[in-house]
Amino acid sequence: MITEDVLRAQLAQTLDATPWTALAGRSLPRYDGKVRDCYIDAERGERVIVVTDRLSAFDAVVGTIPFKGQVLNQLAQFWFELTHDLAPNHMLRVPDPNVMIARECEPLPVELVMRAHLTGVTSTSIWYAYERGAREFCGHALPDGMKKNQPLARPILTPSTKAAKGDHDVSVSKAELLAMGRISPAMFERAAALAEKLFAAGQAHAAKQGLILADTKYEMGLDKDGTLVLIDEIHTPDSSRYWHAEDYEARLAAGEEPRSLDKEFVRRWLANDAKWTGDGPAPVMPPEIRIEAARRYIASFELVTGRAFVPDTQEPVARIAAALGATC
Repeated sequence: MITEDVLRAQLAQTLDATPWTALAGRSLPRYDGKVRDCYIDAERGERVIVVTDRLSAFDAVVGTIPFKGQVLNQLAQFWFELTHDLAPNHMLRVPDPNVMIARECEPLPVELVMRAHLTGVTSTSIWYAYERGAREFCGHALPDGMKKNQPLARPILTPSTKAAKGDHDVSVSKAELLAMGRISPAMFERAAALAEKLFAAGQAHAAKQGLILADTKYEMGLDKDGTLVLIDEIHTPDSSRYWHAEDYEARLAAGEEPRSLDKEFVRRWLANDAKWTGDGPAPVMPPEIRIEAARRYIASFELVTGRAFVPDTQEPVARIAAALGATC
């Protein structure tokens, strides 16, 4: 068990950004996402992904969480290894707790969101639409009389457009997505089949660990050979909603929120306590919220993998620079 003293000490040295312009003596172009800073090594056909401790909610970066990047990176590694026989992925090696070296791929311009429950907080969630009277979501019919967090009749795929940094994603139906011309029908079907297969495997593994994988999103891309590859992350607390299974039914019957292991805790604090859902500057998260979020991220790693999380408490910028030969 990681003590509060360790978590509190880490508040002062979370990985907020990477300052480097060169890796191993070579200048590389970079792209900074909401959570990941990526260095593109076109010569080797690789992407160096540094998973920071930044937390994104309501399509905006709202602060940092101790050890979050380490949890996400190592949990993605776990799932990439576990599902390798189901779907090829971009992972090549993991030289540091916060770093993954991956095959460079051309991303598909769509996120593949699988949902098994009527839930969510954001304006793109299925519950947000249902609560406001919608009985069709992304082309899927929904019956009357459902309540929040209830299971859907079957898992559904609800595509989402990939918004630029700072913009909002938009949930669309398959027909709407194809009408936009962003992806061919054949490629969509290939990606959808992979997403459904991965989600079923994720749900099955989560159930063995006493968890419910309520929903998740996948990103996919094409490698240099045209192979459809799973990229970015898989079944992490940032991309997925995990609930404890043991008291889910009782809490559902009582109209209570399920006990969660994802960043929904922070979303709820932002929406309910800070009264912020993405418009204007993000509120500053107090230390207690950041520490509790860290506990939940670490718990997700341990419950999903069945392994103890062993944090690296060294100052992250210097440690990663040494691993990558990074310089400013």
